[in-house]
Amino acid sequence: MFQRLKQKWKVNGTQFLLILCVFAITGTTTGWLTRQITYWLNLPSTNIWYWILKLLMLVFGYQFIILLVSIPFGQFNFFWKFEKKLLQRMKLLKPESTIDDRTPGIINIAIFASGAGSNAKKIIEHFKGHAYIKIALIVCNKPGAGVLDIAAAAQIPALLIEKEKFFRGNGYVDELKLYGIDFIVLAGFLWKIPVSLIQAYPQRIINIHPALLPNYGGKGMYGRFVHEAVIAAKESESGISIHYVDELYDHGQLIFQAHCSIDKDDTPETLAQKIHALEHTHYPLIIEKVISELQNPR
Repeated sequence: MFQRLKQKWKVNGTQFLLILCVFAITGTTTGWLTRQITYWLNLPSTNIWYWILKLLMLVFGYQFIILLVSIPFGQFNFFWKFEKKLLQRMKLLKPESTIDDRTPGIINIAIFASGAGSNAKKIIEHFKGHAYIKIALIVCNKPGAGVLDIAAAAQIPALLIEKEKFFRGNGYVDELKLYGIDFIVLAGFLWKIPVSLIQAYPQRIINIHPALLPNYGGKGMYGRFVHEAVIAAKESESGISIHYVDELYDHGQLIFQAHCSIDKDDTPETLAQKIHALEHTHYPLIIEKVISELQNPR
C-alpha cells in the first residue's frame, strides 16, 4: 500500500515519511484543539453546537492546520496542491485555465514514455533553455518507471495515465490541454495511440521505431523483440525510423531514417547499443526540425 502511495504521489522515501508525519501531527493537533475549544465554550456532547463545531474543525480547521504543519517539514507545496483542488471543487477558488503558464511563441511538448527514459532524458537535455520549445510534461503509463525519476530530477510535471481512461475516454486530451500541450513525442511508449488523441493532435504526434520501417514494425515489435527479429533474419543493416503517428502501429508517414551496419558477431544486445546511439543523436534534432517547420511553413 505504501509503495502504491509513493508512486501515486510521485515522491521518494524521505518525502513520503515527512508527509506521513504531517498527517499524523495534523490529526492529533486537530483533535486536541477541538477538545480544548469545546471545553472552553462549555459545550456538552448533547448540544447541537458541539457537533457543528466538530464538523467545522474537521472540514475547515483540519485543512488550515495541515498547511501550517507542512511548513516546518518542507512539504507546503505538496499539500497546497491538494488544498487548491479541494477549494476549486467547493467553488471557493477559481479553477486555473492552464496548469502551465503559457508564454507566447513557446511550443509545449509532452513526452510519452513507458520505461527507463533514456530517449526522454536526451530530449530534455537538448531543449533545456531552448528559445521556443519547452518540455512541459512527461506522460507515463507505468508506475515506478525510470522516466518518472528523470521528470522529477528535471522538475518537469508528470502525468501517470490509466489504461481504461486512455482507451475508453478521450485519450487524456483534456489533461494535455490543461498543460497547454502543442506537440507530442513518443519515446518508448508501448501503448497504441487512440483515435481521439490523434484527432486532437493531427500531424503533431511523432514516434521513433528501432528498425527501418516498413520492415520489423507492427504490434509487439518493440525493443529487444525488434533486434532479435533483425538478427534472426541475418540482415546486414538496421537503423531507426522517425514517423508521424496514425491509427496503425508504426504506419504513419516517414520523417527520417538513419542506418547502422550489423556485424557478424552482433547480438540483439550489441545491436540495441548501436540503435540507442542513433536515437540519442538524431531524435532531438528531428523533433526540433519538425517543430521549426510547423512554426515556419513554406
